Amino acid sequence: MDMINLSVPEISTDLYGAIVAFAEGFPGWLQALALFGTDAGIVLFVVLFLVNWWLARGGEPRRMALALVGPVAVTGAYLVSEIAKTLIQQDRPCWGRTVTMIADCPSPGDYSFPSNHATIAAASAGVLAIVWRVTRFVVIPLAVGMAFSRVFVGVHYPHDVMVGFIIGIVVAPVLLLLLVGAVTPVIKVMRGKEVLRSLI
Repeated sequence: MDMINLSVPEISTDLYGAIVAFAEGFPGWLQALALFGTDAGIVLFVVLFLVNWWLARGGEPRRMALALVGPVAVTGAYLVSEIAKTLIQQDRPCWGRTVTMIADCPSPGDYSFPSNHATIAAASAGVLAIVWRVTRFVVIPLAVGMAFSRVFVGVHYPHDVMVGFIIGIVVAPVLLLLLVGAVTPVIKVMRGKEVLRSLI
C-alpha cells in the first residue's frame, strides 16, 4: 500500500517551536505535571466510563446500551487515527532536528500525524458528554488540555493534535449513535436472563 506524503505546514512548525520554547521556561514540577497529565487523563476517562456503567446498571435499556457502547466508539475513533498514522507516516518534530523538549523523543516508526492521544481524549470526552451529560463541563476542558500537552511536551506538531481531536470528537459520537440502536434491543433480551441482570 502506498504511503501518503504529507508536508508539515510552516505555520505548524513555527507554532510548535514557539510552544516548546515557552514550555522550556516553566519550572520542572510543572513540566513533569504536563508529562504525567496526558496518560493520567486517559486513566481518568477509563474511571469515568466505569462509573457511568455502574450508575447505568438496571436503568433504562438505552442508557445501559450507551454506557456499554461508549468505550467501543472510542476504540473505533482510535483505530481511524492509527490507520491514518500508518498510511501518512509523518515524522515527529523531534526527528532530525535539535529541540529541547520535556518528553523523550519517540522512537523511529512511531509517527506523528494524527495524535492518538488527542483522538482518544476527544473521543472519550465526546462520548461522555452524550452518555453522562453532567460530566461535559469537566471532560471537554480535560480533553483540550490533554491534546495541548502533546505539543507542550514536544512530541507533536499543533496540526497533529488538532486533526486527532477532530477525528475523536466526530467519529466516536457518530459510532456511538449508530451502535446504540442495535445494542439496546440486545440489552432488553439479556435482562430477561437471570444470570446477567446484575451486570446490565
